[in-house]
Amino acid sequence: MALRLFRLVVPSGAAAWKAVSPVATAQIHTSAVSNLQYGWWAYALGERTTSRFKENSKIISIDGNLACGKGALAQKLADKLGMLYMPEPDIHYVDKMTKEKVPLDKAFNGNCSLEKFYLEPKASDGNSYRLQCWMYLMRLLQYSDAVEHLLSTGQGVILERSPFSDIVFLEAMFKEGFIRKQCMDHYNEVKGVSICEFLPPHLVVYVDLPAEEVQKNLKASGKSYLQNVPLSYLKSIETAYKKNFLPKISEEAEVLAYDATQAQDIERVVEDIEYLKFEKGPWLEQDDVTFHHIRMLVEDKQRVANMTCIPRYLPEDTFLINFSQRTLIQP
Repeated sequence: MALRLFRLVVPSGAAAWKAVSPVATAQIHTSAVSNLQYGWWAYALGERTTSRFKENSKIISIDGNLACGKGALAQKLADKLGMLYMPEPDIHYVDKMTKEKVPLDKAFNGNCSLEKFYLEPKASDGNSYRLQCWMYLMRLLQYSDAVEHLLSTGQGVILERSPFSDIVFLEAMFKEGFIRKQCMDHYNEVKGVSICEFLPPHLVVYVDLPAEEVQKNLKASGKSYLQNVPLSYLKSIETAYKKNFLPKISEEAEVLAYDATQAQDIERVVEDIEYLKFEKGPWLEQDDVTFHHIRMLVEDKQRVANMTCIPRYLPEDTFLINFSQRTLIQP
């Protein structure tokens, strides 16, 4: 993102001891190292990825419009298939990664607000595009966590959306006039140099709920900032899914689509997943050598975050966040 410094450091050796010392520091976050990082020596000494894989060693993304039942389906599927469920990230996902006791000020979380977006999507301060940029980064970091978990444990992961489907929101924002074309161009440039480094989900499960029903569910949520989400915006998200994302992702991943009622039949969904042969996509081309390099990438959150840092002048996104004192220590 434009002029954004995002330094997530995983210390080792003396730096790790310094992180747990009682001496006061000026860091935003410090904590103890709780486990060793995978590295070249582990691979050289014989640690391999493919030996861990079982039938459900997959990454599954549950996709769909807002308030369509994605979360409930994802949790039930994870329980049924013995997979790890990772709920959709919010703007504070980095806080969760670093185990902050309370969320940091928004200045350290993208300088954006989800509530403000729904209340004032055309805000002149550029909040809408900052939110979209930040959420892409949060999804990318979460996806790297999911891939790392899969490769290091063999346990499959179920997500609510992924960085691959994040673009549906960008397209809807642009169609509704919430962001400018320059913002869309910048986002596509950032995504173009980052998403190519990741393998797509093995399976995308799409939950289809008409935009009118989505709007009713949002109003029934009781959250004040969701009471007046434009129907046209919800329809634009639906269109972006059906006309662009799903046809494209189906070239590399399996896709299952259900209406909201069908998605409640968990036994049927599980049966459909078990019937799939997973005979397409770049996952089939991988071996222990490539998995080693992928694992080295996804455990390096600094490297993942840096992929989104393409400096371009955009009034909406031209601000400086200095994370030079922030320390990320993975649990």
